[in-house]
Amino acid sequence: MNVETFAGVALAVISFALVILARVQLGKSFSVTPKANDLVMHGLYSRLQHPMYVFVDLTVCGIALAAHRWYVLLPLVILLPLQTRNARRERNLLQEKYRERYELYRRATWF
Repeated sequence: MNVETFAGVALAVISFALVILARVQLGKSFSVTPKANDLVMHGLYSRLQHPMYVFVDLTVCGIALAAHRWYVLLPLVILLPLQTRNARRERNLLQEKYRERYELYRRATWF
């Protein structure tokens, strides 16, 4: 196994594990469409507003690196605009429901 393959596999495995962790930490707040069930601010969400999006994207990048195939990145052409749209909708819903609490959270997180 060459270095690129190893790095890609490592990135994909670690990122996917973090996707699962983010999903578990969301608990009942998880939904496919943006909703404001609860403001999750613990675990990965204490630093990242959208860790599932970030780590899904990194998983795809890891797979592309491991497979040595750039076209594996093509799903990101669809995912990134959808994730951006959903993130915007989530932000608007959470701002509306949690107001100052959400604003403080947003300022304390990276993305």
